Amino acid sequence: MVASWRRTPRTQGPTRSRNHTPDLREIVGQPSVKCVLYLASRSPQRAVLLTRAGITFTVVDSTCDEETVDFSDPLVLARERARAKAAGAVLSMDQRADKPVVVLGADTVVALGGRIFGKPADRADAVRILSLLQGTTHAVHTGHCCRRVDDGLRHEACEIATTHVTMRAMNRQEIEAYVGSGESEGRAGAYAIQETGDRFVTTLQGAWDTVVGLNVAMTAHLYRECIGQWPTGYRA
Repeated sequence: MVASWRRTPRTQGPTRSRNHTPDLREIVGQPSVKCVLYLASRSPQRAVLLTRAGITFTVVDSTCDEETVDFSDPLVLARERARAKAAGAVLSMDQRADKPVVVLGADTVVALGGRIFGKPADRADAVRILSLLQGTTHAVHTGHCCRRVDDGLRHEACEIATTHVTMRAMNRQEIEAYVGSGESEGRAGAYAIQETGDRFVTTLQGAWDTVVGLNVAMTAHLYRECIGQWPTGYRA
């Protein structure tokens, strides 16, 4: 499997590519001081990924309405929505008093042939999306943004992870049955690879967790860029 790691500058300039997404086993070391990570997302999938990696975090709300963040470039869209979610994190005074403090925002979009697919509006829309994605190789872009907010600092580190997903052909009956299960709801691209949607996927080029909604290795690196050390509890 070939990993794809796209790094974007902090302006909306061209995207630079890297040939390698670090494996979890490459990340070692423990933080020297207590750090606080707040996940500005109610996504249970992202929380599960962080928990499995051993990262200590707290879930908080975000005032960001992702539908108001709109760009025609899927890479820019994923990055800017992640940035907006991090910037909109709702922290109490006590939470802001913790030091150091990092907020994590993330957003996932699916792209195919210049078209962007987010979360389906309803089941009919989910059927439409899967009818277009079946039998293709499409890109899943997950934007990540770590934003340090303690001591008046506003340093942020944002990057995009990309995985190319190849789906087998699906007939209308299969699509409608899958959508009828409810698994498409709230999922970019209208499928969940971490659940039964994986039966439609034949190959991945890139990291599996990027498709789920959060590249953990990238998150750890962005956190380290903000704080200078790995997230609390992070383990290989």
